[in-house]
Amino acid sequence: MGRSDHYELVFTHPGAPAAVPEAADVVEVHRTDRSGPGGHPVYADDTGIVLAEISDRDEVRMLASGGHQDPAAAVQVRPA
Repeated sequence: MGRSDHYELVFTHPGAPAAVPEAADVVEVHRTDRSGPGGHPVYADDTGIVLAEISDRDEVRMLASGGHQDPAAAVQVRPA
């Protein structure tokens, strides 16, 4: 896909089929000036709470923005 300045992160509820739109939460994120642990750009939502490192192959690594967080493991990404 390549790199975009904005993405949508799609979080599917556990046990729900991914094809059902109501079974997912979508968060729009924008590129920041930071890089993640893998050297790829970090994207954040407007609150700065949702942080994700997105590779040039559209692989997503959720990052904790504060203590006591358990970042989601299964997240899909699509251009916004």
